[in-house]
Amino acid sequence: MENYSRFTDPKLSAIYEKVKAEQRLSFEEGVVLYESPDITGVGFIANHARERLNGNVAYYNINQHIDYSNVCILHARCHFCAFARKNMQTEGAWEMSVDEFLDKAMYSIEHGCTEIHSVGGLHPKLPFDYYLDIIRGLKERMPQVHLKFFTAVEIHHFSRIFKMSMEEVLTELREAGLDSLPGGGAEVFAEETREKICPGKLSAEGWLEVHDIAHRLGIPTNATMLYGHLETNADRVDHFIRLREQQDKSGGFATFIPLAFHPANTRMAYLPSTTGLTDLRNIAVARLMLDNLPHIKVYWIMTG
Repeated sequence: MENYSRFTDPKLSAIYEKVKAEQRLSFEEGVVLYESPDITGVGFIANHARERLNGNVAYYNINQHIDYSNVCILHARCHFCAFARKNMQTEGAWEMSVDEFLDKAMYSIEHGCTEIHSVGGLHPKLPFDYYLDIIRGLKERMPQVHLKFFTAVEIHHFSRIFKMSMEEVLTELREAGLDSLPGGGAEVFAEETREKICPGKLSAEGWLEVHDIAHRLGIPTNATMLYGHLETNADRVDHFIRLREQQDKSGGFATFIPLAFHPANTRMAYLPSTTGLTDLRNIAVARLMLDNLPHIKVYWIMTG
């Protein structure tokens, strides 16, 4: 094995050899990447993997993010959330009508938007036709626009309150014009940490099940990880490995998006914000551990 003097951490040399040989990294090697003091070395290896997959090309799109409502039955459970409200009588709550949503989306589309990304709280009262009417309305007006709607947590919620299987929910949404699912709601998969930050929320297994069903139905999806709260490096690597295993199985993840936690106005406001180096390391380690996902997305709204 060559001696790479560019690495100040000798543990990275063996990892670089594996990456060059297109060999999968282990859990232990993922932890090394997080703990290594040589962050530029970690970035160098990640860039090698990126160039092998995508050359020297980066992509972007012009989208509009529209939250249809922030009313959520989990308003008291997700400790990291500054978004949810109990009901429409709560200060700061909102709920868009179908026409309001369509008007806002159409304005964005007429000004160059090519994708509508929409999620919301787990609303206890909106009927299923509300969601279908929004998607149908957009597809009828602008069939070329990509519609990325509803996290796995929302899909599970629809299944429960409308007494439909998740496959039935996704099939009806797809037939109405849904193009893909976003990756939200994954948070962090590690059970102990997940229970601390969002007790009672859809489990890691449940989140993966929704995406598995979507992939089988031909609906591509994204994946995320929320970092910078109570999670450990081991939790992060475990999260990557579970996503990687799901991708091996169903193959429908298009992009992974690391999401930095913003503690302001949450019940976890005592925590510091992430640093730029933390953000860079998470992007790099994600690229190296998720060898079967084609893209890593740097979400500027969360990264800054």
